[in-house]
Amino acid sequence: MGTPDFAVPCLDALISAGHEVVGVFSQPDKPVGRKQFLMPPAVKVEAQKFNIPVYQPERLKDFNADEIIKKLRADLTVIVAYGKILPKAVLDSAPYGCINVHASLLPKYRGAAPIQWAILNGDKETGVTVMQMDEGLDTGDMLLVKKTVIDPDETSDELFVRLSVLGAEALIETLEELENGTIKRTPQPVGDFGYAKMITKELCPIDWNKPASVIHNQVRGLQSWPCALTRINGKTVKIHKTKLCDGISASAGEVVESDFKLIVSCGDGKCLEVLMLQPEGKKAMEAKAYLAGNRIEKGTILGD
Repeated sequence: MGTPDFAVPCLDALISAGHEVVGVFSQPDKPVGRKQFLMPPAVKVEAQKFNIPVYQPERLKDFNADEIIKKLRADLTVIVAYGKILPKAVLDSAPYGCINVHASLLPKYRGAAPIQWAILNGDKETGVTVMQMDEGLDTGDMLLVKKTVIDPDETSDELFVRLSVLGAEALIETLEELENGTIKRTPQPVGDFGYAKMITKELCPIDWNKPASVIHNQVRGLQSWPCALTRINGKTVKIHKTKLCDGISASAGEVVESDFKLIVSCGDGKCLEVLMLQPEGKKAMEAKAYLAGNRIEKGTILGD
């Protein structure tokens, strides 16, 4: 059971390792773009390459998903970024239940957007956790954990790709241990360890009064959707890539260099160099190209 690109490496890994994938559940096709063409989820597209039956229910309960899993005689259900809450009947429908590949070091960042929040919060380490699912939200016993360091300039898109591969590796190792009877189950501690709520556009506007590192993390964490935003000369611009640099005595949000580089002072007295940005209605471009056609006077305050 999976939907986006993140889940595809796990499906491929299952097939490559010789496991028989008897069925795939994915979310329904969704309209995309101005013309609202229906587009299939990435997992559905991948499953069809291998002629695996695909099921796309709007609601699992109405669809009797548990009965389908039983008819498929599945031994185990693997969940990777499926995007739906599983009823207890589905959790119990296969002999080995359901295991989930989650993109965080549980119990931290339970919820929908663990990759983005790890970067937004400036974490230096993250990973994937394979867990046995229960009726709680990402609260089941942990079966296997793999850790990785987050690069200080790594974006959520880049980390997304790395963790999808790491998750596939962790999944196959978990299945090997399940088959060998060597799996160790570690109950998650009880308590609130931070919930990774869904990413919304409310997080986009940059507050230049904040420290440079916080704004840098905002840009990295919201890349490539919905993207950090600021106002330059009255126009909204998406900020795609930044770099921390030395401070210059100036006001928060003040442009301190704009000839060939776009450097902005932040609230802690340090600066950010904007490396890539995107004006409204145009493609993303390097700051140098933007400055060639859009004059920004030194002393301009961004965000106003």
